[in-house]
Amino acid sequence: MARRKKDAETDTLPRVKIITSKGEIVVELFEDDAPNTVANFVSLVEKGFYNGTPFHRVIGGFMAQGGDPTGTGTGGPGYAIECECNDPNTRKHFHGTLSMAHAGPNTGGSQFFLTFGATEHLDGKHTVFGRVIEGADVLANLERTQGNRQSGGSLDKILKAEIVRKRDHVYDPKKLPDPRG
Repeated sequence: MARRKKDAETDTLPRVKIITSKGEIVVELFEDDAPNTVANFVSLVEKGFYNGTPFHRVIGGFMAQGGDPTGTGTGGPGYAIECECNDPNTRKHFHGTLSMAHAGPNTGGSQFFLTFGATEHLDGKHTVFGRVIEGADVLANLERTQGNRQSGGSLDKILKAEIVRKRDHVYDPKKLPDPRG
């Protein structure tokens, strides 16, 4: 709770609006805790990378995953970034957490997920880099749909992601080679 109080007092953290087929979600980004992951996300938002991409994996009671331009769960931006989740004081996964998806340590790129509840088993394994501050009802509607590529149901989409505010510097993430080759 001390971190949330500090965040509220400074009120300078970047924010992104994710306009989905179910409505709008605003996320606050934890730049002080995960600066490279936030730089990566903001840079991709600024490039329009997420626009039109599906939530390709939705698991009720767990999370909605998006950010793959192929919609298959295997796509990304052509590079990877380092995990920022190894610090013992790292942020935890709770309802409405924005976290980096990956296929193993240091393989995250563009895919992320929004949690529908506490997911302690991911703490220290996936980088928490934001939280939902507006649109909890939209997040709940994404969960109820439970469409995913395996079920053959229709997929909800990110129609557009846009910067609400950011700090006054360039967001240029440190990149690693793409683990997919």
